[in-house]
Amino acid sequence: MNLKNYRNELLVGFSFVLMLMAFFYKNAQISSQAEQLFAVKQEVREFKEIIAHKRIWGDKGLFKKVDKLKNVVPASKMTWNKKGKKLTANYKDLTPKELNKLMAKLMSMAVQIVELNIKKSGDNYNMECKCKW
Repeated sequence: MNLKNYRNELLVGFSFVLMLMAFFYKNAQISSQAEQLFAVKQEVREFKEIIAHKRIWGDKGLFKKVDKLKNVVPASKMTWNKKGKKLTANYKDLTPKELNKLMAKLMSMAVQIVELNIKKSGDNYNMECKCKW
């Protein structure tokens, strides 16, 4: 086989293969760049969420908002112990309506619930709650 006769065809074939390799390399680079961009956007979104949670949990007014849990039920049905950023509250003989109000208030606050025990005794409920913030 004489290569001189097919020199132009071999050159065209080699350049076509080289062009295909460059095309696939370019596509791979574009897709990896898009994936990296998506990952960076996801990390920025998570970072912003962490900052928002930190602001909510570090709110100075949260200390006063926790005191609103005292006003939900009468003082005769509860024992209240708040030291620093920890709260221990025991509620006895709560009606279902009072329990729902109390849980709604508690769940809407930015506090970490360490322990929550709710026990039913007859038609009423007893609740023990320990939280910190």
